[in-house]
This record gives sequence, structure tokens and C-alpha cells, in this order.
Amino acid sequence: MSDETGTPDTPAGSAGGGPRPEPLRFFGTSWVDHDNGYAARRVGAAAGSLAAATGSCLILRFAYQGIQIADTGAFVTVLIIAMFAICSALAFRNTWEGFGKRHDPARQASLRGLLAIGFVGSLLAYFFRSLTEAPGEKLHREEYDKAREEYDRRSDRRTGNPAKKKRRR
Repeated sequence: MSDETGTPDTPAGSAGGGPRPEPLRFFGTSWVDHDNGYAARRVGAAAGSLAAATGSCLILRFAYQGIQIADTGAFVTVLIIAMFAICSALAFRNTWEGFGKRHDPARQASLRGLLAIGFVGSLLAYFFRSLTEAPGEKLHREEYDKAREEYDRRSDRRTGNPAKKKRRR
């Protein structure tokens, strides 16, 4: 540890045999070897996201009934339903794509409001991805395997003294 800053002297991932996997929400690093309750965590994540989506739809139904009671008119009702449907579809697509590639932070910041309105779509994307793998596992595995290969390539060193190397003629 560095006395002045309180940070480790070695960069993260370099000590102890190379790069370390990035933890996933709800899964930690159990996604690497599918251990430490990985299957149970996947079932829990799928059930939790489906339950949250179901509860959210019930709340949206109550909001819809409130709009009907207020008798705001067909135009407003259709407009609100279309807004939630379109935002949910866009949030689903955005969340689903986020499991395969990193998003641009500026784009994510500009979509924050849309994603908040379409939260049901994000929950459903999380549910469907949990059926096959930990959400984001594919992306993190590709990045981790690439970092591992680069580390192994860099750490392979010649043995012996290079000054005594026999030259080819």
C-alpha cells in the first residue's frame, strides 16, 4: 500500500495471477466458474425480475383505472398507453443490447427518462436473459477471456540469459 494515497502499489488485476473478473449484480464473480450458488442465483434473478414486472404492471393497471375514473377522454388514454408501450419496447431493446456490448455513457444519460418510463421492458429483458445466463455474463466473459489471453501472452517469458543466445547464421 502506498502511504500517501492509501491505494495498492499494484494495479487492480495484476496481483495474484492476472486479471480479475468483474462482478455482476446479484452474481458477484460466481459467473466465471458457475459456482457458489450460480444456478440458484439465476433462478432467483429470473423470479425476482418477473415478480417485479408483474407488480409493476398491476400498478400501471391501477393508474389506468384512475385515468378512466377521471374521464380524461379517449385521446389522453390512448396517448398514455402508447407512451408506456413504446417506452417499454425501447427500454427492452436497450437493456437487451446492453447485455452484449457496453453502452455509450452519454447516450445512456440522454435515455434515462425514457428508460425510467419503460421500466417494465427492462425488467422483462432481465427476466428473459436470466433464463439462459446471468444478465451481462456473455459480455463480461468475452472481456475477461480477452484480458486473460493478453495477460498470458505478456507473462510468457523466455527462460535463460538472452546474452548467451546462439545466433543463427
